[in-house]
Amino acid sequence: MPVIRFVREGRDVECYPGENLREVALREGIQLYGLKGTLGNCGGCGQCITCFVEVPEGTSALALTARTTVEDQKLRRRPQQWRLACQALVQQSLLVITRPQVGLGDKDTLVAQALATPLPAGPTSWPAPAAGADDAVDASDAVLADQEDALTAKRSEAASDGGAGSKPDGPERNEQ
Repeated sequence: MPVIRFVREGRDVECYPGENLREVALREGIQLYGLKGTLGNCGGCGQCITCFVEVPEGTSALALTARTTVEDQKLRRRPQQWRLACQALVQQSLLVITRPQVGLGDKDTLVAQALATPLPAGPTSWPAPAAGADDAVDASDAVLADQEDALTAKRSEAASDGGAGSKPDGPERNEQ
């Protein structure tokens, strides 16, 4: 699996290829947001630009999907290495600096140390389904089919009764 090395936090996190960078970070408890972002983020829609991260030089350009038009518009006055975590999908292992706007005093040293330890390439596809997974899906499909048959039978029964016991069409009136 690709590994995301969060430089500021000093953590390596595994994810599946194609997973959203923001979702991985939040799932792993990585703090992407400052106070404003915590209170007013857009939930991953690419509208608030509070989830930006920096992908330092030396990380493969293919590690994340290409910048989206939303990113190009929202980050037009920001450094080219900055990305919106909500718009980036992880393809390969990479380094990430969260909250780059805050600054990182010893950033160059930390990045050099992070680059000194090689990142594992990881597989480039999702794992194959476990054996027997199809059987579980078939069983749930059978249960749904039984429920649909029961509902259809009930409807047919109600229709053959001629609507006996059903409410008349139109609004009810409470006449006094």
